[in-house]
This record gives sequence, C-alpha cells and structure tokens, in this order.
Amino acid sequence: MRVIILGATGMLGSGTLRECLDRAEVSHVLVLGRSSCGMHHPKLKEILHQNFLDISQIREKLHGYDACFFCLGVSAASLKKEDYERLTYSLTIHVAESLLAENPTMTFCYISGQGTDSNEKSFMHWARIKGKTENALLAMPFRAAYMFRPGYIQPVKGALTKTPIYKAFYAVLSPLYPVLSLFIPHRLTTTEHVGLAMIQAALHGAPKKILHSADINILAEKMLAVSQRR
Repeated sequence: MRVIILGATGMLGSGTLRECLDRAEVSHVLVLGRSSCGMHHPKLKEILHQNFLDISQIREKLHGYDACFFCLGVSAASLKKEDYERLTYSLTIHVAESLLAENPTMTFCYISGQGTDSNEKSFMHWARIKGKTENALLAMPFRAAYMFRPGYIQPVKGALTKTPIYKAFYAVLSPLYPVLSLFIPHRLTTTEHVGLAMIQAALHGAPKKILHSADINILAEKMLAVSQRR
C-alpha cells in the first residue's frame, strides 16, 4: 500500500508515520508538509509546500497512492471562526478533491475529534465545522472514507505535541493514563493505535464510517494480531 500523510510533524501525524514505516504492508510513504518531519527511511519521501489551500503546483506528484491519512489540524482556541473554517474545512476539502482527482480508488482517513457534530447545529463552531468537513468527505466518491473521532490520546513511542497548552495538559494526565484506562478504556486510545487503525481501515475496511476511541482500538488490535501471527 502506498500512503500519503499530512500533519506528520504533529503528535498524531508523527505517530502514524512511525507505524507506517514499521509496517511491511505499507511500501511507500509520501509526507506532505510545510516543514520537514525530521525522519529518514528508505520508503519515506517528503514534499514541502507552504500553501495547502492551493496544491495545484504539486498535484501531478500525488498520483498513484492507495490511502491518505489526514492528520493535519489546528486548534480553534486561538483562531477566529472564519480562519478556523478556512484552515479546517476549505483546506481539507481542497486537498481531498485534488487527491481524489489523481487517485479515484483512494481510501481517505480523516482525524476529526470527539464532540464533532454531524448535524452541524452545535453551539460550538469547531464542532459544526468539523461536522461539515466530515459530511463533505463522506459524500466524495472515494473507495472509502473514515472519520476518526478519538477522545483522549496518549502519546507513545516518542510522539509529542508541539502545542504549548496541550503540553501542559499531557504533563498532568499522562501519569494518570494507566488508572484512566481501567475506568474509561472506551474513551482512550494512543498515537500507536490511531496509526495502526488507519492502516487497518485502509487495507481491510472498517465496520463504521465514523470511528470513536473504542472502534479505533479494535481496529488497531486486529492489525497487531497480524504481527503476532508472523
């Protein structure tokens, strides 16, 4: 499987990239980003591009891929509604349409978030905009499209967040993860499990179009089971 990853410099994207590089099922990984992901591997290629609201200049280089793992995202906390919508909905849909034109049999996996509103009626603008983005992606004629809505995500295998407020958040909660996993395992997942689940969904499909933490963990365990049988 040949995979495109966006957002590989972020916590989820870097975790997903590591899983792709480690899996024999993934033969080639193309990372699209504004800055280098800082990783080197024989099956890894990078294209640096500054404006993802217009990728027409690099579109011809995006042909021949089986899946896109879209891990790119911005926090709504520091942005006006119009800017958040532009960088969440408009950017995502432009990239998705461009990839679909080059790869009509592609599977598209989108990192959304718990609390996203599919009805687009939430009083929280980020939830409406995420729901609008999900709905538009699901309406596109990809081979398959899956919306990932993880709750709490534990960073593992060296994955780190770059957002200062999230760094403080993880500094407090990470030590509590073993305890939380005993009481609310259905609301928790890890960067490893998200990456593995996207690979599993792209290779073999998933039972739902919208996947929450419990669904993500089930898909990840299926991928891990394959490794154990080898």
